[in-house]
Amino acid sequence: MIVQVRNAYKSFGSQELFEDLNLLIKENEKVALIGANGVGKTTLFKVLSGENTLDSGDVFWKSNTRKGFLDQINIGNDALTVQEFFDEAYQDVYALQDQLQSLEQQMIEDHSEQMLARYDRVQQEFMRRGGYTFESEIHTVLTKFNFTVEDLKRPLNTFSGGQVTRLAFVRLLLSKPDILFLDEPTNHLDISTIEWLESYLNNYDGAVVVVSHDRLFLDRVCNVVVEIEDRVATRYSSNYSGYLKLKEDQIEKHNIKYQNQQKEIERIEKLIEKFRYKKSKAAFAQSKIKYLDRMDRLEKKDVKKREFKAEFKSNIRGGKEVLQLSNYQVGYDKPLFEYTGTFVRGHRYAIVGDNGTGKSTLLKTISGKMDPLAGDLLFGHQIEIGYFDQNLLEFHMDKTVLEEVWDDFPALDHTEIRTALGRFLFKGEEVFKNVNVLSGGERVRLSLVKLMLSHDNLLILDEPTNHLDIQGKEALEKALEQYDGTMIFVSHDRYFIEKLATDILVIKDGEITHTEKTIGEIISSEKEKVSETKVTQKESYESIKKKKNRYKKLEAELMELYEDLEVHREHRFDPEIYHDFEKMNALNETIDEIHNEIKTRENEWAELAEDFEAQDIQIN
Repeated sequence: MIVQVRNAYKSFGSQELFEDLNLLIKENEKVALIGANGVGKTTLFKVLSGENTLDSGDVFWKSNTRKGFLDQINIGNDALTVQEFFDEAYQDVYALQDQLQSLEQQMIEDHSEQMLARYDRVQQEFMRRGGYTFESEIHTVLTKFNFTVEDLKRPLNTFSGGQVTRLAFVRLLLSKPDILFLDEPTNHLDISTIEWLESYLNNYDGAVVVVSHDRLFLDRVCNVVVEIEDRVATRYSSNYSGYLKLKEDQIEKHNIKYQNQQKEIERIEKLIEKFRYKKSKAAFAQSKIKYLDRMDRLEKKDVKKREFKAEFKSNIRGGKEVLQLSNYQVGYDKPLFEYTGTFVRGHRYAIVGDNGTGKSTLLKTISGKMDPLAGDLLFGHQIEIGYFDQNLLEFHMDKTVLEEVWDDFPALDHTEIRTALGRFLFKGEEVFKNVNVLSGGERVRLSLVKLMLSHDNLLILDEPTNHLDIQGKEALEKALEQYDGTMIFVSHDRYFIEKLATDILVIKDGEITHTEKTIGEIISSEKEKVSETKVTQKESYESIKKKKNRYKKLEAELMELYEDLEVHREHRFDPEIYHDFEKMNALNETIDEIHNEIKTRENEWAELAEDFEAQDIQIN
């Protein structure tokens, strides 16, 4: 046992979140904490982190447990470099290293068994915490999260907010707490990073508790599911798919008990009605009335959750060739890739690729939100576009939910607008909420209302499942499966892609390729390539030596490039250059070229390091 919650009660005003909630997490368990939005998952995290307290009940921790919460990582000084930020996570490792060095000095004089045993204990803990490998581990985890080794030198304040969040996540993983608490860990990660994270967590030497709406992630990582429902927690020893079956069986058994109880109640009520007015049987009838009053009555349970009911349908069929791109280049200052191809009516195209490869940029460009850098775009006959923005920025924040929709569709009457909103769970007084107070999930549903009412025959969707809970994702999948138009979409939810995509466009290494493979087949193919690279023929001594030499040469070249980059960056402050536009422009181009050289060599260096690790080859 690593943590136990007993008889927990927690309320906010009149809203009761927990009532006699019990929770047990054992060492090394991988736990999915699930439940509808608002049941208290985040509150429970805050209770366990110490940020919040229970109204009543107890929390018991195993002594000396090291806990890790992503949202508790404090970035007090954003002028720190990434390396300094990571070093904070290794303070106990550095302390162990100092302790080992001190013991080694003492062992020169003291050769006792007690001293050797003490040294062995400290060394074992140092090894467990990755003391001999943490530098290479920093490089590995950092690159898996789409950063470069050179980024270690950059101050935190030079990164975007999303990048800082990912760096905080990297630091949390590197700190290796005894129990990890992860709230929506796959948000804003690309598919390759999610795949890597699944493998990392499966092999993690500690407990993991996850709140996530990514069903495939829960299936692959978690071996225990804890569901919060009706103010209590129920534990299932299974992954997410297994939980669904167990829950269905549990509800079926409960409803059989409910039906039997209803029959018993009906039988007793008939007896009461038959004998209550007969003097000789009045006492018997009264006893049965008391029996019913004391009965703990069951309620019928429904497998179906509260979910929205969308129906996407196009007004006009449109041409067979929906969209043609010819030598079409997208990007900002420089092209990210070029594509020539045709999108055909009725197909559903998923755009996949790592973060930063240009997935959202492509959607923004073809939907007219950005200009292409080159090439031609031609829409087919009578094509009408509906666009879903992942940032949910296309709202008037000062309007109510009702006004936001009605102002866009003034031809519809009040009943039609209220009916559409009701289908997306905006009922009663909820339609008078201001847009600016809506949660992320509510804004997604509001955006989908407008998309449904537009009846477009081409939907361009940028991460439509972000902020939706599992029931919301499943409802959207059902609706889009029945859609009669064409879809081009980006999503990092592999289950969503698997369910909907008829075609996939893969963006990789500055190229975009079309495939009719499923996302599962693509991922399996990539894994097979990596596996083949790692376990194919035993390499000869000469081949390994050649790779080691190349590895060391890359390290030396990278050091020179890092120094060269710093020199060129310093030139930016030279008055002779920053007052001359042409010189500054040339300098920036040179810096970009150095960056590209660094990226190329770092990728090759990381691949060699992975090969050595897979084959257990010592580099030095």
